[in-house]
Amino acid sequence: MHHARVGPMIRRLPPLNAIRAFEAAGRHLSFTRAADELHVTQGAVSHQVKALEAWLGLPLFRRRPQHLDLTAAGQAYLAVAREALDRLAAGTDQVLAREAAGVLTVSVSPNFAARWLVHRLGRFVRAHPGIDLRVSASLHHVDFAREDVDLVVRHGDGIWPGLHVERLIAEERFPVCSPAYLRDHPLRRPTDLLDCTLLHVNEQEDWREWLRVAGADAVALPPGVVFNQRAMAVEAAGNGQGVALGRTALVASDLLAGRLVRPFALGLPARLSYFVVCPKATAERPKIRTFRDWLQAEATDDARRLEALGHMRAASAAS
Repeated sequence: MHHARVGPMIRRLPPLNAIRAFEAAGRHLSFTRAADELHVTQGAVSHQVKALEAWLGLPLFRRRPQHLDLTAAGQAYLAVAREALDRLAAGTDQVLAREAAGVLTVSVSPNFAARWLVHRLGRFVRAHPGIDLRVSASLHHVDFAREDVDLVVRHGDGIWPGLHVERLIAEERFPVCSPAYLRDHPLRRPTDLLDCTLLHVNEQEDWREWLRVAGADAVALPPGVVFNQRAMAVEAAGNGQGVALGRTALVASDLLAGRLVRPFALGLPARLSYFVVCPKATAERPKIRTFRDWLQAEATDDARRLEALGHMRAASAAS
């Protein structure tokens, strides 16, 4: 006995654009109003409907002067078209909602996490409750091909071939200290820093460079403390232990909150900056795009507020 081979079902489907044009025209009983809804010309709607009638081999409308009626077949087919488009729209919304939500894993450096990111996350969570955010603080560079990470914030030169890269914060280096420390150690000119406790990160070259540009070069720097993480130096400065050379991203929140002050306007461009990095193939996924846009909005707001704070300080000094 021979059994017939049953292949996959082949759907007989009319063109989707023609279905959209027919459904809108049938609902409005007007090619003109359908064209307005679909943002096309009246002639385009008429052409699509005629093409659908030709494809079906039967008329869907009775065209009369100043009037348009559905045929019996048109009425029946309108119900089918409307149900199909409604189901397609609902299914599309569900897929996009799933893609816009769910787990989002982000990797950042411990410095960036502690000094910039963590205290802001409540705002993101409240605005996007459907995204289950996971934050990993790590110093190692993520391998997107091997690790389950969606996006990273990296501190570097921005050159990562094959990845989607966008600058988050262009940084400067400048002295910061607590308001209390500044009251006890008035800093009127850069040379006054030579009588202060300077807080260093790994080595003293950063401070030497800033002092040299500021015209306060010294053969020997005053005694200080050397930390291996800039966040620790900034924290020590906030606790009144001395003056640190801060970077914009790591001191922005403390400057805006008044926990730190910037005694001198001079800032040196940082050699590296913070960048948002993810695979090019996933850069536009809704939840990744949402987090990228949120990071940029936060950074832009910081820059605006810091600029305003600088202008206020300048105006106060002038008066």
